[in-house]
Formats: sequence, structure tokens, C-alpha cells
Amino acid sequence: MFTAGSILARVKQQPFKPVRIVTSSGQQFDVFHPDLIMVGRQELTIGTPRSEDEPVYDMQTRVSILHVTALQDLPPKPRKAGRAK
Repeated sequence: MFTAGSILARVKQQPFKPVRIVTSSGQQFDVFHPDLIMVGRQELTIGTPRSEDEPVYDMQTRVSILHVTALQDLPPKPRKAGRAK
């Protein structure tokens, strides 16, 4: 079982590691930027951007922490050619 504290600790890790949030209904939310998730006492607000490398969301979803069944590490996205580090 996950708590707000355990999820917040995972999201605040430095450097940030992309994470997949899996729910009891089978939904999956991939989070590639720490600004796209807010942790509340009983729920998460997860932002979904237009593309994976944007830190701004187009849509948001609220998920009860009671329904979070897994936090899975995702590989970091490779940098695009020509992009500054």
C-alpha cells in the first residue's frame, strides 16, 4: 500500500526519475516531469502533456492514493539531436 509520503518521496528524488503510476483499474499514467504530479493527502493530481517532453499539461486526472498499486521506473527519454544539455 502506498501513502502520500511514500509517493511524494519518490517524486522528489533527485535527479527526477520518470515514473509510471499504475492503478487498481489497470490505468497507467507516465510522468516524465516532476511538475506534472501533485500529491495530496488522499489523491494525486496527474497532468498529461501534449508530448512527453513538455512540463505543461493539457489535461489533468485525479487518482485516489488507495487505488495506486504500483510505481514503476521508466527509462529517461533520450535527448533529441541538436538540443543543448
